[in-house]
Amino acid sequence: MQLPLAERLRPHTLEQYIGQTHLVGPGAIMRRMIESGNIASFILWGPPGVGKTTLARIVANTAGVPFYTLSAVHSGVKDVREVLERCKHEAFGMFTTGRPILFIDEIHRFNKSQQDSLLGAVENGTVTLIGATTENPSFEVIRPLLSRAQVYTLSPLCSEDLNTLLQRAVNEDQILKEREIKIESTDALFRYSGGDARKLLNILDLLDQSTPADAPIIISDEVITERLQKNPAAYDKNGEMHYDIISAFIKSVRGSDPDAAIYWLARMIEGGEEPEFIARRLLILAAEDIGLANPNALLLANATFDAIHKIGWPEGRIPLAECTIYLATSPKSNSAYMAINAALENVRNTGNCPVPLHLRNAPTELMKKMNYGTDYKYAHNYPGHFVRQQFMPSELGHPTFWHPADNAAEQKSAQLQQSRWGNSADKQ
Repeated sequence: MQLPLAERLRPHTLEQYIGQTHLVGPGAIMRRMIESGNIASFILWGPPGVGKTTLARIVANTAGVPFYTLSAVHSGVKDVREVLERCKHEAFGMFTTGRPILFIDEIHRFNKSQQDSLLGAVENGTVTLIGATTENPSFEVIRPLLSRAQVYTLSPLCSEDLNTLLQRAVNEDQILKEREIKIESTDALFRYSGGDARKLLNILDLLDQSTPADAPIIISDEVITERLQKNPAAYDKNGEMHYDIISAFIKSVRGSDPDAAIYWLARMIEGGEEPEFIARRLLILAAEDIGLANPNALLLANATFDAIHKIGWPEGRIPLAECTIYLATSPKSNSAYMAINAALENVRNTGNCPVPLHLRNAPTELMKKMNYGTDYKYAHNYPGHFVRQQFMPSELGHPTFWHPADNAAEQKSAQLQQSRWGNSADKQ
């Protein structure tokens, strides 16, 4: 059976490895580590098809030590312990050649107990751990393991890297170099590859298999587009791209750019994101970033969330777009967000200050005799429904948590507060 092109061209040395020059280029940190032979535990974080597994194998081959591999998709705690026991014999055996390397693909899929089972072996030097993940290790890998392993970030391959890979495939692969290949244009090939070496090689495999043996393989934008039909959106709703795109969406709305916000919304919709997730983020945005500058934003965001449940896809895209544009074009204020954060910080620093007696509830005679609620002034009994009195614990004085932003709605509220209280010192 013929191996896929991606397997036939898998590099075995650093000289064959393409991309990630910030890690393996001349003088780069991983190249120095590999050349010195002092391999420390590390985790490779990056999107699919950028060389994580290949780099791990190159490290093991160069170091000349036993290499064990586990897939987090198929392995449990029992499998981990069995491999660690074999590694222990290798590491401390009579004929040891160096500390074994344990490579765990998709390490982010290990649960906490599975990751915990690795700690002792990494700590005492039984194994050198190399993990590979497409997810942010900060979220998916337990802190004790992260503290014992350096994280290296791998990037999608650039056009220059992809072109190098294309030339190597055409000129060095035993099967392709027997074919007549005409490279007319590569924009579509590189665009469909999306920085993923495996995707590019799979596309070449497809062209090879779908082109008659007596006809030349044509690599052009037209042929690539026709064979692949559609460029699927590069979006993993459970992966790192999920966090990156929702971050771009939020920042575009906050930054009052409705066109960018709608673009990122379209990316999420096309990528299959859950509509409830988007609607929840719009709700948070309305409160955190628009806030008191336009309180109607929160009402519209809440109505959008309700509408999503009633109509679903594909029509749900319309209220989502309406809400996105409304929030992006609304005046912005984070004064409520900042106020509650400042108040929480104050509470954490000052502890449980007692409630002033006049503000306490007095449902029993005993509480009334203890002066609970005594001297409380009922605001509605006074002109303008307002009367000055102390509402904060006396130990605190009256710190100011809410600082009105410079928008019309909050400035109007600020003027009313000024007419009631004057300066904050007057509240005490």
